[in-house]
Amino acid sequence: MRVVKELKLEYPALFKSQIMHWSQQFEEVVWLDSNTGASFGNPAYSRYDAILAVDAITAIKTDYQQAFEKLEEYQKTTGDWLFGYLSYDLKNDVENLSSENHDKLQFPDLYFFQPKKLFLLKGDLLEVHYLNFVADQMDADIQAIQNFKIEETAQIVLPKSTITPRTSRENYLRKVKKMLAHIQQGDIYEANFCQEFYAENATIHPQEVFEKLNTISKAPFAAFMKLDAKYLLGASPERYLQKTATKVISQPIKGTKQRSQDPEEDKRLAETLHKDPKERSENIMITDLVRNDLSRTATPGSVLVDELCGLYSFMQVHQLISTISATVLPETSPVQILKSTFPMGSMTGAPKCSAMKIIEELEDAKRGLYSGAVGYFTPQGDFDFNVVIRSILYNAPAKYVSFSVGSAITSLSVPEKEYEECLLKAKAMREVLL
Repeated sequence: MRVVKELKLEYPALFKSQIMHWSQQFEEVVWLDSNTGASFGNPAYSRYDAILAVDAITAIKTDYQQAFEKLEEYQKTTGDWLFGYLSYDLKNDVENLSSENHDKLQFPDLYFFQPKKLFLLKGDLLEVHYLNFVADQMDADIQAIQNFKIEETAQIVLPKSTITPRTSRENYLRKVKKMLAHIQQGDIYEANFCQEFYAENATIHPQEVFEKLNTISKAPFAAFMKLDAKYLLGASPERYLQKTATKVISQPIKGTKQRSQDPEEDKRLAETLHKDPKERSENIMITDLVRNDLSRTATPGSVLVDELCGLYSFMQVHQLISTISATVLPETSPVQILKSTFPMGSMTGAPKCSAMKIIEELEDAKRGLYSGAVGYFTPQGDFDFNVVIRSILYNAPAKYVSFSVGSAITSLSVPEKEYEECLLKAKAMREVLL
């Protein structure tokens, strides 16, 4: 059971900064920030402006084997708020697949925890949910947060990271041509092909790097996560899946164009993206795949495309985003909804299983948490998960920092342009690390 307290904040923006800094004393931290509180044309999709969960009382971490079954048992047993992640390599629990590529990050395939302390922010309202046995700490914690003096972490001088691509430009182009051959042979219609950039012997200040990344990206699904001295510093613009009562929505992103500081040129770039046959075909193929995934647990006839190829502009790029919704029966297991749609279509391809096999053959690094999902379950069985893209991963004990980027390969793809798209998506992560 939890003790709940509500209060009105005089300075919500300041409180957000203070609570983020205050949280760093804990070993388990998940901070989810929508930045604007908006959600792709429908404010009803956004529950909170920000959420902080800290200090585990229970946790589950496992490899992919029977991972969803273990998570379902844990979710049902606790009946409480749970925060954590699903790594991309849980694909091996869903299909007869494997992950043999290089992995120096060494994140568990699945990790969730039940927090002792939880903070939910919406506008100037704060809800605080503490487990009973720590409820006597609530008032003192709130006071400590509001009195927290934020130091200038920017004064910390750390060695600059040397960012290295695991796949050379020449190899990347060669591999995309191989993927195009698969498309021409009819093995797949589309696949998301990714590459890793990394730095070894790297020492970074995770919170500072996250704050810089969040400042220049202002992503609606930003996330800071610290678990076992392994960090996610995320600026994701994409929602994977949300469940509210019996409604489930997915919002895949496919279609990217750079932004311009010149307003007229920026408008032209956005319009070009919205009309581009190749970019629209990427989005439409994945939208169809998501419709099929959702239909596995949806009530008959309830899967709808609420918005197709909507144009949305972020700090770094313009994107095409579609929204697909479905209705499930009240007794439908939330974990089974996730399992039946995982991994998300926007990070795999169509047909999904064939695309994942080819991805594994051609990519040089194990994806791990990249292109997985971070989010939470509520006590009522609702959930909300992002797609882990535009994000930095850091294994502090190993001093290994990594980020990956990718693009959708279709029959209309030009390998050189796909490489340029990857560099565009990598810009923000590279900027905050150099």
